[in-house]
Amino acid sequence: MLFNSYEFLLAFLPLTLAGYFLLAGRAGRRGQVLWLIAASLFYYAWGNPWLLALLGTSTAGNYLIAGWIARLRDGSPTGARLVTAAGVSLNLAVLGYFKYSNFLVTNVAEMTGLPLTMSTVVLPLGISFITFQKIAYLVDVYRRVTVERDFLNFALFVSFFPQLIAGPIVHHSEVMPQFAARTRDKWDGLAVGGMMFVLGLFKKVAIADPLGLEASTIFNAVAHDGLEPMVLQAWAGVACYTFQIYFDFSGYSDMAVGIARMFGIRLPMNFASPYQAASIVDFWRRWHISLSRFLRDYLYVPLGGNRRGPARRYRNVFLTMVLGGLWHGAAWTFVLWGALHGLLILINQAWTDQVTRRWGIVLPRAVAWPLTFALVAACWVPFRADTVAAAGTMYAGMIGLNGIELSKAAVGLLDPRSSLALLVFAGAVAWFAPNTYQVLGEFNPALPTRGYPATAITAAPRWLRWSPRWWTAVVGGALFTVCILRLTDVSEFIYFHF
Repeated sequence: MLFNSYEFLLAFLPLTLAGYFLLAGRAGRRGQVLWLIAASLFYYAWGNPWLLALLGTSTAGNYLIAGWIARLRDGSPTGARLVTAAGVSLNLAVLGYFKYSNFLVTNVAEMTGLPLTMSTVVLPLGISFITFQKIAYLVDVYRRVTVERDFLNFALFVSFFPQLIAGPIVHHSEVMPQFAARTRDKWDGLAVGGMMFVLGLFKKVAIADPLGLEASTIFNAVAHDGLEPMVLQAWAGVACYTFQIYFDFSGYSDMAVGIARMFGIRLPMNFASPYQAASIVDFWRRWHISLSRFLRDYLYVPLGGNRRGPARRYRNVFLTMVLGGLWHGAAWTFVLWGALHGLLILINQAWTDQVTRRWGIVLPRAVAWPLTFALVAACWVPFRADTVAAAGTMYAGMIGLNGIELSKAAVGLLDPRSSLALLVFAGAVAWFAPNTYQVLGEFNPALPTRGYPATAITAAPRWLRWSPRWWTAVVGGALFTVCILRLTDVSEFIYFHF
């Protein structure tokens, strides 16, 4: 069930909210927890009931493993470490089977010439995000950061539907204490969360989806029709996808955080104006923050982090980004995307180490910001391309190897004027406007994340700050109406595929 569908907007969400608040006075917190678990399981099983068996087995297994770790960590630290390693390995094994087994068999067959075949394994919704969240929990239990003794609470932590499918990746210690506290700001939460949800929905249906159609026209023509795009064609496709993925995933994150806020729960912020970053390192502090945090704390640091000199640090950064790319999908295009970002981060860090710290040379923002954005946009090519070869064809077009003459028929844009206007609008919002957390900053819509830009949650300029007034309700209602009218062709969120 998609957030941008009629059944979710007009039935599931209103009924779930109504039941949650009605139960507060009749069944108390326990009844609310049971209600949210039931609603979340229904949401997850929508269209694929068999997924409940996988989610239930995984939830019960991780709960038992975590309890085992908690019992061992005081009396047998070595045993606790081994059980933690085993639990993490089991989670990775499940993820590996569903996400990478077909990829592995296909590549081994191609490299060895062996007649290896395997029936297609269907990727369960949200398995990558769910797996990372459970791994983080097991490690946090081992580190004595948290532990959950109540199975129902743990089941809610794993299955809470706003962030179940595509994040943000949350920590037990962040959200579960909030469920234990009684909701005192019900109406503020509904207003703030509702507005955040509407803004995210508008990003998805009014900006991301139209741009996605334009991007797909060019990328699909390259992959399937043999198009060799010229400069403007290639960059048009890249620009459309660059803003599509930003407003698609940023919109989803706003909607997830907004829904949780309606229930009185603050999830971690996940975007902090990443296209306003002035370096690739800064970009990764702002883009998909919960994933960046996970990769830093549970992959980069265990690899050794920056503790053993620059060479080891560069190696660890590069490995982390390559594995982060592979996490996004079982394809060489995602590995290439991760490797490109890893290489750019190494260059960024080397510049800081060897030039900025030694000579005091810092690129002015007027140069660093557009350069960073152009590099990020170029890196999206393998992320979107069907194959590495198709990505190479796009890159050839972007640098002029396929020619620079523009043929209107070959560009493939359905309506060049409206597409250009939408790109300009998307760029203005992504480059210059305050983000959603800033617009709603006075009402604490999300949890701050340690180590990331404080500007992500400070208030916007006064004239852009949201407050619960009649005219903001009118604006929100108008945006919601526009979104409802545009839901004639519902599309999945990009990150649902990961």
